[in-house]
Amino acid sequence: MARPAAKALPPKHLVALAVVAILGLFLVADYLWASSRSAASSIWPSRLDISTRPAVSPPPSAEKQTKGNTSTGSIDISPTFADLPAPELQWEEMAEAPVPRLDGAAIQIKNLLFVFAGYGTINYVHSHVDIYNFSDNTWGGKFDMPKEMAHSHLGMVTDGRFIYVVTGQYGPQCRGPTARNFVLDTERKEWHDLPPLPVPRYAPATQLWRGRLHVMGGSKEDRHEPGLEHWSLAVKDGKALEQEWRSEIPIPRGGPHRACVVANDKLLVIGGQEGDFMAKPGSPIFKCVRRSEIVYSDVYMLDDEMKWKELPPMPKPDSHIEFAWTNVNNSLIIAGGTTEKHPINKKMTLVGEVFRFNLETLEWSVIGRLPFRIKTTLVGYWDGWLYFTSGQRDKGPSNPSPKKVVGCMWRTKLHL
Repeated sequence: MARPAAKALPPKHLVALAVVAILGLFLVADYLWASSRSAASSIWPSRLDISTRPAVSPPPSAEKQTKGNTSTGSIDISPTFADLPAPELQWEEMAEAPVPRLDGAAIQIKNLLFVFAGYGTINYVHSHVDIYNFSDNTWGGKFDMPKEMAHSHLGMVTDGRFIYVVTGQYGPQCRGPTARNFVLDTERKEWHDLPPLPVPRYAPATQLWRGRLHVMGGSKEDRHEPGLEHWSLAVKDGKALEQEWRSEIPIPRGGPHRACVVANDKLLVIGGQEGDFMAKPGSPIFKCVRRSEIVYSDVYMLDDEMKWKELPPMPKPDSHIEFAWTNVNNSLIIAGGTTEKHPINKKMTLVGEVFRFNLETLEWSVIGRLPFRIKTTLVGYWDGWLYFTSGQRDKGPSNPSPKKVVGCMWRTKLHL
């Protein structure tokens, strides 16, 4: 059966229907526009607020103080929050090292500073030794390291002729550690093997004490977990008197990048951190990725009873100082390092102070400021002059974050 045709409407009905349809379209469009404006306000409130807020220029003094600050709510935290008041020192720039270095190592024997290994860049590591002569302020005497020796995060100490080199990271980026150990005869420029550590470590605290080579702490094989183990090996004149390392009392707090000193027949471990960069899982080049780090100011001393005792802490947490110290007139001098990260932007914060630890009174003080903030400095002292070379410096006076790896050498006359 055929569907009947619709009955045609009179013209006046068509006009009314058209008016109603047009009014309906306007109402729908108005509703959609209002809804979209409301949604935009909830997504970009800061942009809308800024566009309607009158501009106010701070006074010059306030602008100088707050420029570069990181704000959270009503709290402004300057990027230089960690800087401590310090007297000015007069620094003199000396001959630059042949290559820039980060996480290198250095040992002073008389008027010579032996500078080892280190990163040139994150993808390139050095495998040689440079020598700085404090007497004539020149670099020279370059020679190679053993091919199997670590390139950074080394433990190192000397008896005045032989330099004992322990464990460390082998290769660039965040590659694995090696348990291989070596000894250098600095007079003959000859290398010899030492028994390997029971397990490899990154940047362990290392010292010679009472005829034994002590190695403690550092980071474990994953580069992040702090190690507490403490081993020792009897050595004499560059030779091991034993074939196996002996377990000793564990260190109270583990981690890498600490100063380790023997003074007044006591073994001291100063500063350091827990945690470090790690290799990215699955990365064929072991690409470094940052993990959480806790930098601390703790100072521990191993006494005659072979018990650890806690001494007064550093003026602020400090790490990357394993070769940043020297002993002058029974005072430890420590230059630079890294401290606690910025609490808001979480960036690494470098240290620009020079610290003194009086070994008689066991008191800390800040005795000066470096030309810039810098970590992993390599420090020496000669004829009244405090020297430092190499490391990674800051981005500028108002930005303590790390930037350029350097090889510069500076000195200042030290008055204690």
